[in-house]
Amino acid sequence: MSDSIVLGLGGTVDYELTWDARVLEALAAHHGIVASELDATIPVVDERSLVVSILGYLRDGVGGERFVASSAILDAFAARFDTRVTLGGTCVRAAIAMRSLGVGSLVHLVSIDDHVRRLLPDGVSYVCSAAEDSTDPHLIVQYPAGAVVRVGDTKIVTEHPNRLIYVNDRPNRELVLSDALDALVPDARVFLASGFNTIQDPVLLEDRLRHVERLLKAVPAGGVSIFEDAGYHEPAFSLRARAAMAPAVSVYSLNEDELFTYLGRRFDLLDADAVEQALHDIAALIPARCLVVHTKYWALALGERAQELAGAVRGGILMASTRYLVGDGQTAEDYARTAALEPPARGVAFARELERRFGARLACRPALALTTPTPTTIGLGDTFVGGFIAVLARSGVAQNLPL
Repeated sequence: MSDSIVLGLGGTVDYELTWDARVLEALAAHHGIVASELDATIPVVDERSLVVSILGYLRDGVGGERFVASSAILDAFAARFDTRVTLGGTCVRAAIAMRSLGVGSLVHLVSIDDHVRRLLPDGVSYVCSAAEDSTDPHLIVQYPAGAVVRVGDTKIVTEHPNRLIYVNDRPNRELVLSDALDALVPDARVFLASGFNTIQDPVLLEDRLRHVERLLKAVPAGGVSIFEDAGYHEPAFSLRARAAMAPAVSVYSLNEDELFTYLGRRFDLLDADAVEQALHDIAALIPARCLVVHTKYWALALGERAQELAGAVRGGILMASTRYLVGDGQTAEDYARTAALEPPARGVAFARELERRFGARLACRPALALTTPTPTTIGLGDTFVGGFIAVLARSGVAQNLPL
């Protein structure tokens, strides 16, 4: 049954912009923005600071998620671009990805509107804590590799594709939890927790963490509990969430941006020495039973039961790679075509070397060699989670993994 896989804790309505460097260049000129003031971390309080932040991310070549002072800023900015409406949030995108392989699930929502009702696929059921409809869109900016944006006399050229998320979403900021979870989780084979990152009130954060900790204790024997990390609007809150979730879940999952942030340094993700040290350091910071780290070049599980999760790691890579190539609407046939692709030799060698160094405590799988003129970069981490869980559900690992 779909409700044996419970995915939380909140979904979103996304406004995905069609990339247009000319609009950004025109806005930079209109607002008199110069290259020296570009800053991804600037508080976003108006359109000018939003453009400064976006251009800062492009210059740095990274992705991120930021809070915006008003939804009106996002609405006005989106109106300057061709925009389409999609569903987001880790739990919802994971559920949609799983459904493409015929795996049903139940998602916990904190808001609902006609977009959600229209776009949520059959086979994905939901419970919602909201008392009434509301729409608080997330602005999604995807930029491609090789994008060129001129700011005054400076030319910004992106090396890799990535995505930016800008939000002002009260329901997810408050993250009210439905009482229905107390009845659902004790029967769940898989329970996913995510979404604390948008909370801005420390009292609310503590309350939601305590509630989820109680739910995690109710996951039945043989069930798997997963926490997917994220970029926090209040960076200090990530430490509290990390401290609460690391000892409470079976699997603690994070991406490369979060890995770099926690370690306070960037490094070559294909340098085995640097990655080995990073894994020792992150395992000390996050003393979880099993860590899953997913990046553009590889994904891995690190822990005592890592080898039993190797197939799920591979499934996560395949699902995220399929989304990268196909975007929304991916099918089982698309997934099968992706599975036939080969990883690059350098990635294979790296994965083998890392496994040699860590032994049975680590299972690493290389990413695939992907080429497309229109990559999808939003939701890759969410989709990785969906692919990871789909393998757990279909293989029976969720019942047999004593984590």
